[in-house]
Amino acid sequence: MEKIKVLLADDHTVVRQGLRALLEAEPDISIVGEAETGRQALRLTLELLPDVVLMDLAMPLLNGFEATRQIIKEVPTTKVLILSSYSDDEYVHQVTEVGAAGYLIKQSAATELIRAVRECKSGNAFFSPAISKRLLEQCREAFVRGVSAGSRTNRLTPREAEVLQLVAEGKINKQIAAELCLSVKTVDKHRQELMKKLNIHDVASLTRYAISKGIIEGRVRLRLEPLHGKSDG
Repeated sequence: MEKIKVLLADDHTVVRQGLRALLEAEPDISIVGEAETGRQALRLTLELLPDVVLMDLAMPLLNGFEATRQIIKEVPTTKVLILSSYSDDEYVHQVTEVGAAGYLIKQSAATELIRAVRECKSGNAFFSPAISKRLLEQCREAFVRGVSAGSRTNRLTPREAEVLQLVAEGKINKQIAAELCLSVKTVDKHRQELMKKLNIHDVASLTRYAISKGIIEGRVRLRLEPLHGKSDG
């Protein structure tokens, strides 16, 4: 029997260990790799070509939203299943818009997780029951009102979203440039553009915004310098 190849992407080692023990107890599931950052998840997906990536949202360097977007773009045969502590509608809409195959909250039962992995491998979508109910209600309401349930404003480009996360994580332009293989001038241009789109003018506010959207976790320390500090060189 060909096993379902799963890649675990979560920045907490104990969570990955628990997921590995749970899933590898199933005869038809094999864990082919583990990633602790979104960028590592993307790299390992390109290398290992898993059937399913089990993705946390609050990942360092490249968050789960952008990692999911890039994985689906680069390896469309891989299905991404979100497993997150966040269950807000905004997060669910964002990941489904970029192509995630399912969304589970971490409080889900083990049987739900195992079933979700199998469903995603089969090409089906799978959501936690509470999320499925809310999505259905929203679609019905949108249909009655004649509007799109998933409309969004202030969209950032994938590169702007990457820069946003790294700025919010406390990195200066030189560090961001090195991480993304860009020039410092290009990074600053992206910062100006995302600042303009979001109407945010300091790093502390930008970090709070990133936390509110689930892009980074609240444990990240706020830096109180302006977005265009000359300390970047």
